[in-house]
Amino acid sequence: MQACHQVGVVPASHFLRHMNKTHMDLKHHGLGPRGARALAAALWTNTSITHLSLEDNWIEAEGLIHLVQMLRKNNSIQELDLSSNHLGLQGSDMLSRMLLDNLSLNSLNLAPANEGLQKLNLSWNHIRMKGAIALSAGLRVNGMLKVLDLSYNGFSNEGALALGEALRVNSSLLHLNISCNRISNEGVRLICKGLESNETIRVLKLSRNPITVEGAITLLSSITKRTDNRIEELDISNVLVNEQFLSLLGSASASRPGLHVLYAGKKGFIPQKRSARPDPMKVIQDFLDEHKLRLLDFFKNMDKDGSMSIPVSEFCRYMAAAGMALDASQMDSLVQRLDKDQTGTIDYR
Repeated sequence: MQACHQVGVVPASHFLRHMNKTHMDLKHHGLGPRGARALAAALWTNTSITHLSLEDNWIEAEGLIHLVQMLRKNNSIQELDLSSNHLGLQGSDMLSRMLLDNLSLNSLNLAPANEGLQKLNLSWNHIRMKGAIALSAGLRVNGMLKVLDLSYNGFSNEGALALGEALRVNSSLLHLNISCNRISNEGVRLICKGLESNETIRVLKLSRNPITVEGAITLLSSITKRTDNRIEELDISNVLVNEQFLSLLGSASASRPGLHVLYAGKKGFIPQKRSARPDPMKVIQDFLDEHKLRLLDFFKNMDKDGSMSIPVSEFCRYMAAAGMALDASQMDSLVQRLDKDQTGTIDYR
C-alpha cells in the first residue's frame, strides 16, 4: 500500500487479495512504468509468490528497471511472464544482466512481442536440466533471438533433448553456444534430430563436453546430410578424431567450402607439447601475495550480502575484472574445485 501511494497509483485489489499466494496473475492490468515500480517495491521481500504473470502491461524499459532491481534480491519468483510489454533493446540488455545474478528464476517468457531480444548470454548461470527445459520451451516460440550463449550450465542429456526439440521448430537462432554442459554422445544424437529440421543455425559450439569421435561423426553426418543446413562453424575443439571423421570432413569440405570444424587433433598423433598452464589456485595465490590480501578478504570482497556464499557467476566476473588470466578450461577446473556439490554457489565458511 505504501509503495503505491509513494508513486501515485491505486493499489490493485487483485494484488492485495493474492499477495500471500504462490501465483499472481496481473496480465492486462495497465500497470505502466509507475505501477511496475510500486509492484517491484511490494515484491522486494515477498516470499510467497513463485509465479508472476505481467503480460501486456506497457511496463517498458522505464518500469523494468525497478523489476530488475527487485529480481536481483527476490529469491522466490521462479516463473515470470513479461510478454507484450514493449521492453525494447534497453530492456533486453537489463534482463540479460539480471539473469546472471538471479538464481531462482527458471522460466522467463518474453514472447511474442519483445522485438529487441536478439542476443542473450546465460553462461555460468547453473541453469541445470529443469531450467534448460523451461528455456527451450521459450526458444520454441521466440522468433527474434539470434545469439544464445548457454555454456557452463550443466544441461546434461535431458537438457539436450529439450534443446533438440526447440531447434526443430526455431527459425531465428544463428549462433548457439552449449559448451561445457555435460552433453555426451547420446545428447549429441538428440540435438542432431533438431538440427535435421533447422535451416538457420550458422555457429554451433559444443566444446568441453564428454563427446568422443563417435559423437563427432554423428554431428558431422547430420550437418552434411541436408543441403539446406546452414552451419558454417562447428566447435568440438576438445575431441580427438580418427580417419573416418577426417574422410567425412574432407567430403563435406569439398561440397561446402565454407564449413569450418574445430577439433583437438587426430588420435595417435603426438602434437607439439604445449607450455604448461599455471594451476588456477596458484594464480589466485599470486594475486593475494601481490595485493597483500588474505584468502578470506579475497572472498569477502565478492560477498555483497555477507552470507559467506558467492554465486558462481559473481565469482567469474570478479576474477575477470581483477585481471587474473585464466582461460575457459582453467576457470571451469577452478569452479569445479570450489563448488564441489554443484549448487551454483561457492561457500567459503
